[in-house]
Amino acid sequence: MSKLPVIIGLGGVNPAGRSSSHHGYRRLLLDVLGEQDALATRASLASLMGLLRKAGGQWSDGQGNPIELASYLRSIDPALKAGTLIRRLEDNLFDPANVLFHKRATLNADPDKPFSFLIRKQHLPDAIPLDWQLSEHGEGQVKVDVHGTMDVLTENYQRSTVNSAGQLPTGFDPKDLYASRNHPRGLQMTIYGASDAIQSLGIDWDTILGHVAPDQISVYAGSCMTQLDYNGNGGLLQARLLGKKVSSKQLPLGFAEMPADFINAYILGNLGTTGTSVAACATFLYNLRQGIRDIQAGTHRIVIVGTSEAPITPEVIEGYATMGALADDEALLALDKHKNLQHPDHARACRPFGDNVGFTLSESAQYVVLCDDDLAIELGANILGSVNDVFVNADGYKKSIASPGVGNYITMAKAAAATRNIIGEEGLRHRSYVHAHGTGTPQNRTTESHIMSMVAGTWKIPRWPVTALKSYIGHSLASSAGDQLACSLGMWQYGIIPGILTTERIADDVYKSNLDFLLQHRDVGVTGMDAVLLNSKGFGGNNATASILAPHVTLKMLEKKHGRNAMSAYAQRNEGVREKAQRYDEAATAGEVGPIYRFDHNVLDGDALELSQSTLQIKGSQKSIDLQVPNPYADMCE
Repeated sequence: MSKLPVIIGLGGVNPAGRSSSHHGYRRLLLDVLGEQDALATRASLASLMGLLRKAGGQWSDGQGNPIELASYLRSIDPALKAGTLIRRLEDNLFDPANVLFHKRATLNADPDKPFSFLIRKQHLPDAIPLDWQLSEHGEGQVKVDVHGTMDVLTENYQRSTVNSAGQLPTGFDPKDLYASRNHPRGLQMTIYGASDAIQSLGIDWDTILGHVAPDQISVYAGSCMTQLDYNGNGGLLQARLLGKKVSSKQLPLGFAEMPADFINAYILGNLGTTGTSVAACATFLYNLRQGIRDIQAGTHRIVIVGTSEAPITPEVIEGYATMGALADDEALLALDKHKNLQHPDHARACRPFGDNVGFTLSESAQYVVLCDDDLAIELGANILGSVNDVFVNADGYKKSIASPGVGNYITMAKAAAATRNIIGEEGLRHRSYVHAHGTGTPQNRTTESHIMSMVAGTWKIPRWPVTALKSYIGHSLASSAGDQLACSLGMWQYGIIPGILTTERIADDVYKSNLDFLLQHRDVGVTGMDAVLLNSKGFGGNNATASILAPHVTLKMLEKKHGRNAMSAYAQRNEGVREKAQRYDEAATAGEVGPIYRFDHNVLDGDALELSQSTLQIKGSQKSIDLQVPNPYADMCE
């Protein structure tokens, strides 16, 4: 029988906070949530931001002063809101008011008189120019007389033209939570996010390994921009131009697949399949497609899928700004000129499907754990939803590599058809919605709305609800669909689709037929939506759309396959799993549990293997690897 890829774990961090237990989703709805849920998410945010501690059973503020939790969290609510989601670019990563750059200049000596300067001997160039005359000056310095010309770079500083970004919560720095050893920020976020997903399961990883052979685990995780801060590829390319040395870590830690490598090497000790797809802004969904194919084929039983992207660097901002892709301060002010603002409204920088001027960069790490439905039942795992399918199509011939084409029409149409196959015509028409790519650019608002309108009209969907998460947290590039998936899973727990609150009105050039753009939160109930389509459009023609099924639909499918008695037994096993997952959430908020980081732990070599012609047994593994590999070409062999 077919294997359904079931989502059993969620973790990560983005500008809305920690993803597990749906805190990131709940941050979007703080003002409309129930009191207890809102209080728990305020506590989670305050803990991340260094404003809350717990020691010896007593809560205290960031300075260690005892507090009454509820009243304290209400008092710091403005700080929690101001330090999350899209906001003015802070100076924890770099100072946006003083971005270093160099100007080239040529110094010319007077024809009758050279110019002179002093320099330490060790700073002299290896090859002394012919028109330099050197003389000792004492104390390790040399006097240089220049008789001709000399090219120099002068150090200068400028203010960034773009000052809006979706940054991790103010005060949160993943490198402080483990021995980060000069890891690039994207890999620091990987350690935190993937650990959060694994610990959110409510099931010990060793317990899972008792059910699954080592080669039946997959990890697909990466980034599309690679690691571009100074500890990664950014430093590799900058070092010599800045007069510094390239380190031995910058190149290897800069690879795009390094998030998967870190999960394997330092979190799970994984021996199974690994890798990543690199597909611009659709990277998460490409990885998700790889993962569900492994489960559907029956070759793998559990898969970790995710992405980590840390693109908020001066160079990346300048690159996208030069393309005209980002919402800069000048354009934002012009957009709001009717309001006579003195400063740009940075919190509303991203306005999907409204009058807008560009997207807003964001950083995010998002990870999900999937397994086949049989394993989910065996383990009593929390069922957050399931993945029906993911469709990927290119654009064909293009005039500009960055311009959209027809590929996304294909992925959206296929995803709609696949969704209809599961929930029926009426389900698609009245109980599905779309998490649009919704970047907040003029081009996206017309092209994506036309795609959604055409698909909705074709399937006779009268008013397809559409939301766009980037209005809250910005565009995290590779992780953007991971952000969308985390938000969708939260919706099925609380029944509210977050509205596009930054958009006051739909732009005139947006296609509106058969679409219902949600400009306010929509309460649909926890079982009001059976499925969601997650849409991604990436540079170069990397299009992907996923059909995600609600947990109540997933449970109904599993009951039909496994029977009522099996599901009753599953529900009993699930009680303990839920309790353990809740204990992790409480411990994470209290700061009593940190990320998993096992450096130099249980390192294996050839002596740890027992090999026969039929099995491979690895020391410490509860399950052996089956070497009776099926031959798919048996009918072609003698």
